[in-house]
Amino acid sequence: MTKMAEITASMVKELRDKSGAAMMDCKKALVETSGDFDKAFEWLRQKGAATASKKASRATSEGIVCGKVSADGKQAALIELNCETDFVARNEAFVGLANQIVDIALEQKAESVEALLAAKAGGKAVSDLITETIAKIGENIVVKRVQYFELKGAGVIGLYVHALGGKMGALVELTGSNEIKGDAPQAAARELAMHIVSAKPEYMSKDQVPKQVIDDEIRIESGKADLAGKKDEIRDKIVQGRVDKNLAERCLTLQPFVKDPGQTVEAWLNSKGKEFGSQLKPTRFALFILGAGDSGN
Repeated sequence: MTKMAEITASMVKELRDKSGAAMMDCKKALVETSGDFDKAFEWLRQKGAATASKKASRATSEGIVCGKVSADGKQAALIELNCETDFVARNEAFVGLANQIVDIALEQKAESVEALLAAKAGGKAVSDLITETIAKIGENIVVKRVQYFELKGAGVIGLYVHALGGKMGALVELTGSNEIKGDAPQAAARELAMHIVSAKPEYMSKDQVPKQVIDDEIRIESGKADLAGKKDEIRDKIVQGRVDKNLAERCLTLQPFVKDPGQTVEAWLNSKGKEFGSQLKPTRFALFILGAGDSGN
């Protein structure tokens, strides 16, 4: 067998470029085959590393958002699982994998993609389950992100995944002044998660908006042509009004509630709190839109 020192970095890189396999797999293949490039590539093919990992270099722009809430409404997980085509995104095996992974995320309390990929169920890691499914369907599959919520005290967590293809989903955590039980509070939390998917807030409340964002909005509004020539005090009032309106559209608690636009989310939650006998406050949320970046607070 060729000595380790004879397996050069350039050899490993060349094999990686051809196979798409991981560096360590390529190095191992070359060691196992005494540095024979063709045999090393065949070795990777036999092990399945070249097939699955080669696909890992291909773009994943389709997929599904999938979520699950525990029976008591105190824990929840949301994942985005990507693939290459919409056809596969609707494939039974792919959808089944997504549901299996989100179950594991909830059970194992996975708070990062790395932790989720390493998590095991039935003796197999999530990364292995993905590799097996890649081999079956012939497309790359990637866990893009995961969000896990656990509510320690009183309250409930809501989940909503948009029914049309599962392209958007949201989690929202509602804390309560005292414990609330039953289907009604969970239904209300789900309605708020549905609002988040529809209205797509960026922040929880105005006091959580970074000062730089507010300063930027003030500067932008102050420089608009229709304010030129107006007195300072009038211009300042108009600018402040426009900035407040902009922030109201971006902050969850200030947005008009989608199912009752006559009141804000905050007002709607206050009414629900009276109904349930507990003051309700949204403390964090996560919004996953397929192919987009993270959104949450």
